[in-house]
Amino acid sequence: MTNTTSQKASCLCGSVTINASNLDHRVAACHCAMCRKWGGGPLLAVECSNVVEFEGKENITIYESSAWAERGFCSQCGTHLFYRLKQGYQYFIPVGLFSDVDNLVFVKQIFTDEKPAYYCFANETENLTAEEVYAEYTEITQS
Repeated sequence: MTNTTSQKASCLCGSVTINASNLDHRVAACHCAMCRKWGGGPLLAVECSNVVEFEGKENITIYESSAWAERGFCSQCGTHLFYRLKQGYQYFIPVGLFSDVDNLVFVKQIFTDEKPAYYCFANETENLTAEEVYAEYTEITQS
């Protein structure tokens, strides 16, 4: 069984279409303050490596959210399209943009030390604090 699939997604108004050729079946939640401010709650996303194509690129606005990452959204309807690591253009796309999600599984939560107390997921997942996330990505970017 493969852990990746190819899927299409789009923004709310349809101005941007996403073709993700390497969509990982594992869903992760980010509880960092920036993701919660961006979307009003935790970001639930799937990793799509760097094999992502966009139709309607002229409708994508990029926001440089940190020294290492940027976020894209539709300039027409405001839909959040991706979180992208600048080094290697690794994409994390909100899972809600995809219609075929039956084979996805929720496996990881990051920035758990920043998660507010007013919500909690019942799923058993791998849980990483901010310090653990930064250590993991520092290893990846230095190799």
